[in-house]
Amino acid sequence: MAMATQTGLPLFVLGQSADPHSEKGVDCPGELPPASDPDLVERARKAKAALGDRLFVLGHHYQRDEVIQFADVTGDSFKLAQQAAARPEAEFIVFCGVHFMAESADILTGDAQKVILPDLAAGCSMADMATFDQVEECWDALEDAGLADQVIPVTYMNSSADIKAFCGRNGGAVCTSSNARRALDWAFERGEKVLFLPDQHLGRNTAVLEMGMSLDDCVVWNPHRPNGGLTQEQLERARVILWRGHCSVHGRFTAESVDDVRARIPGVNVLVHPECRHEVVLKADHVGSTEHIIKTLEAAPAGSSWAIGTELNLVKRLAQTFPDKNISFLDKTVCYCSTMNRIDLPHLVWALESLVLGDVVNQITVDDDTTRWAKAALDRMLALP
Repeated sequence: MAMATQTGLPLFVLGQSADPHSEKGVDCPGELPPASDPDLVERARKAKAALGDRLFVLGHHYQRDEVIQFADVTGDSFKLAQQAAARPEAEFIVFCGVHFMAESADILTGDAQKVILPDLAAGCSMADMATFDQVEECWDALEDAGLADQVIPVTYMNSSADIKAFCGRNGGAVCTSSNARRALDWAFERGEKVLFLPDQHLGRNTAVLEMGMSLDDCVVWNPHRPNGGLTQEQLERARVILWRGHCSVHGRFTAESVDDVRARIPGVNVLVHPECRHEVVLKADHVGSTEHIIKTLEAAPAGSSWAIGTELNLVKRLAQTFPDKNISFLDKTVCYCSTMNRIDLPHLVWALESLVLGDVVNQITVDDDTTRWAKAALDRMLALP
């Protein structure tokens, strides 16, 4: 059941009930529904103006347009966290993204700054695929196998603060999709093996396509099976131990998607994110991070055709931004990121108006010990050449 807040907006109460109608963007293909209240845009403007320089709004590239219009800066998760840290005068950081992103912002910002996530249900399925207890069990198994002292853990930015802290405590680092190669090079200078968390596809694509390893050099640790489903021999032989995790959006693109779009659009350039499956990346013309995708399209010649394998909100925005290029979605049947799309205009207005009234809602805080070790892993990333 939904409840009416002090601002009169119907909001889903996390953990108390389920409202399937509150999940906007899960039916696809098609358009996201419009904001439920035509006055919301004006209310958001007024609340933002009232807060002035005390407020800094971050908008991830995958956010819906109705929210992005109020962002002071847009970008990927790490860029946004850095931007927040560079605004020490901002008392309130409203992060229009997902939970692990807000955690990273809290880790990097000052103690006096408050990070707000407009909807606590905005999570990340990939990040949820690696829990702290599961990773600790994996590490214990590696110790029992006599291998842990050879292993350097590296976690993708799309992971919880607990997992970042785990890597910090155990001599590891964080990486992004754009510096994963550098992070793995750094790790192999310090150990014989890498435990890569939580996205198996980014880890495999980086190791095989960028570092020249073979698929046989990689094994997949399944946290739901004893000893990860791996034998002692497999662990000893492996160079990269990939966690069994993936992005629910990027992981749904298939090799058939690439074949289909090439058949439909003559001369099309296929550009995909490295979170896509290995067989999809092999068939693509270009592979790169979200920022790389944007820059590639900026530099592309007018009249060129592109099929993009990443989240649909961004692809549609790019098509609108570059009308002189033929930009299409790689697969018609892949959904918007449903958790990212939970940050809608009603939730944003509720968060902003609550701040105007002096009520800090949905604050994301990371405890001191976790912050210390997560920041150690992040600092190692920042020190990469």
